[in-house]
Amino acid sequence: MIDEYTQATGPLAGIRVLDLTQVVMGPYATQILGDLGAEVITIEPPNGDPLRAIGAGVHPQLGGAALNMLRNKRNICIDMKNTDGLAAFHRVVASCDVFITNLRPEPLARLGLAYRDLVASRPDLVYCEAHGFPTDGPRADEAAFDDAIQASAGIAAMMGKLHGEPALIPSILADKISGLTIVYAVIAALYHRSVTGEGQHIEVPMHDVVSAFVLAEHGADAIQGLGDPGYARILTPNRKPYPTTDGYVLLIPYSKKNWVDMFEAGGAVDAENDPRLADAIARTHHYDALYGELAEIVAQHPTAYWRAWAREHSIASSEIASLEDLVADLPVVTHPIGGDYKTIPAPVRFSVTPQDVRRPAPLIGQDNHDVLTEIGFTEVEIADLERSGALHAGPAVVA
Repeated sequence: MIDEYTQATGPLAGIRVLDLTQVVMGPYATQILGDLGAEVITIEPPNGDPLRAIGAGVHPQLGGAALNMLRNKRNICIDMKNTDGLAAFHRVVASCDVFITNLRPEPLARLGLAYRDLVASRPDLVYCEAHGFPTDGPRADEAAFDDAIQASAGIAAMMGKLHGEPALIPSILADKISGLTIVYAVIAALYHRSVTGEGQHIEVPMHDVVSAFVLAEHGADAIQGLGDPGYARILTPNRKPYPTTDGYVLLIPYSKKNWVDMFEAGGAVDAENDPRLADAIARTHHYDALYGELAEIVAQHPTAYWRAWAREHSIASSEIASLEDLVADLPVVTHPIGGDYKTIPAPVRFSVTPQDVRRPAPLIGQDNHDVLTEIGFTEVEIADLERSGALHAGPAVVA
């Protein structure tokens, strides 16, 4: 592997994050923190993180998802069920500013990893636990994955309004929304610590995060008890990409002028006075019909015509990009073990503190020695951890 890495330049340079998470929600959050310049140390169990098996890879530990979500991290492989391993973990966490975990409350308490346990050695620690449901509710220790949260937070039922039966969005939306929430919560707590010197405990329940996300617009009339929940513009099956004479296009007339221009393009002679287009409230009650008529208009011309027309009239539009198109646009980089792969660039650009990819995704336990010696472990102590089975490294296969 590469021995020398560039110095972090992002806005979180100097912050050290201990990552005890698996699958996607937590690793996605810590990838973003790492891209922002934080030093991220990932604790991985001996049987590996299932994230490593999402997508094929040249190396069995480095699938497509892992190559991007594990970048800018160092990896130590500690068996947390081993007494010596747990003691080593506590020494590592004492060297960190932030601790993030998606273990459920019961195993955290059983292992002695609750907030009260860790602040004993690091009083100003920013401690973030993210799991399915609030710790003060009846479902606190239930297992939760993205699919379950899409169901509990209203997404599956909302999809049923469009398709006739409950359905899931074909993306792990709940995991990624919750990962983003972890990021902003941790950054806010770090800011508070920079002002006051105080660390704190953060809880990110996925159900609450996604429910709030869904209700931002779908609370709608129900927020003041004036009707049913659901934003009508979104909940019509006629809101979709429309067939053109040679493909599909997505057009989004939004203001009254947009709609009038669109209808006039389809041959309407008095769209300006159409009562359905009068204002946003009027349109809300007619979106199903309006989108249906929009589809008939779009069908009259090819995709290129509508893209040019939409730009001319300041109407949002797009061709229909495929997943293959998105991947084709990504730059290619080389992992020293995993070979060439497509890297997903950080989506935010800073003028003074740019993000960068400083470290390729590590193998399981790759950084055991370096991380532990940095915080004061001796060679003898590290050897003892290896002999006791507390510390692992090598070609483990993800279970």
